[in-house]
Amino acid sequence: MHGFGVHTSMWTMNWDRAGAEKAIAASVKYGMDFIEIALLNAPAVDAAHTRALLEKHNLPAVCSLGLPERAWASVRPDAAIEHLEVAIDKTAEMGALALSGVIFGGIGERTGLPPTEKEYDNIAHVLTVAAKHAKNRGIELGIEAVNRYENHLINTGAQAVWMVEKVGADNIFVHLDTYHMNIEEKGAGNGILAARDHLKYIHLSESDRGTPGTGNCPWDEIYATLAAIGFKGGLAMESFINMPPEVSYGLSVWRPVAKDEAEVMGNGLPFLRNKARQYGLI
Repeated sequence: MHGFGVHTSMWTMNWDRAGAEKAIAASVKYGMDFIEIALLNAPAVDAAHTRALLEKHNLPAVCSLGLPERAWASVRPDAAIEHLEVAIDKTAEMGALALSGVIFGGIGERTGLPPTEKEYDNIAHVLTVAAKHAKNRGIELGIEAVNRYENHLINTGAQAVWMVEKVGADNIFVHLDTYHMNIEEKGAGNGILAARDHLKYIHLSESDRGTPGTGNCPWDEIYATLAAIGFKGGLAMESFINMPPEVSYGLSVWRPVAKDEAEVMGNGLPFLRNKARQYGLI
């Protein structure tokens, strides 16, 4: 999880053989250091096929997901453990390095009330069991803080740190996202500073999830703070171009956020890379 990567939503959210071939080839074309694979349906993934493609192109990978409603950790911990163990196994079989994202809940999970101690205890139990299984498979786990409209449980870097420390496993880390930080943190730099001891991965996503550099994210503050803490983890560009309806619903993306892949990769990627070079992150 080092250097500059890209989320597979740029090309596909369906990780079948065709989707894998398209996304991996495109990532290689754009000179990415790694790829982030969305595991929306882990059991259906042809892990051997993906592993062969990744090894052929010497391309490291990270996997990510959000839990489906039937496996929300806060209320269905046994189902969540089962779901995560399958995803961890598939991640390992593909040769990926980590499983990250909303591994503690669902994208669109909200009760209408503040989180309860029972919900957090359930999540901590799930992540404790999952982290042990992941360690046995040589996999790290990441907790991504997401905004209050997508999940009511972990919204800030400080909350993610609290959960990481509550679990106490040495293979679990904090995953931040500039889109969510733009909503939830009292300054993006403060969110990064709060997470610094556990931060290994960050999504670089514009304020409207579109083309980086065209919105309201404070990129200089973000990059300067990452440089100040000596960040050495993964920098992953995430812009949503290709999404199935169920994902669009969870993310509340109802209109195109960018013209097409060419706009995002042709303009947004150079913008982010140039900023990273400016601040000595790549």
